[in-house]
Amino acid sequence: MDMIWLNEGGTPESRPELHPDDTEILDAYRVVLFNDDEHTFDEVIFQIIKAVRCTRVKAEKHTWEVHNNGSSIVYSGNIANCIRVSAILEEIALKTEIQTG
Repeated sequence: MDMIWLNEGGTPESRPELHPDDTEILDAYRVVLFNDDEHTFDEVIFQIIKAVRCTRVKAEKHTWEVHNNGSSIVYSGNIANCIRVSAILEEIALKTEIQTG
């Protein structure tokens, strides 16, 4: 079923309704964490665990990837979750970016 949306000018436009199984659309965003010289490995690991709710082993892998490659995709999902993850990482001034697929 199509829903009617109003664009910025107030003109109606048709957009398909999103469904939870539309993973291509819902997971079209990712949070990229960038390397810096400000934080210790433990600080980054702790913040990744807090933001992504992953295991320490996975957080360590992301931290090493950031250290060795300059960045790591630490989370993929819908935009709301990406914003939440990015905000938690940035609580300690880590540099992040939300990208689209």
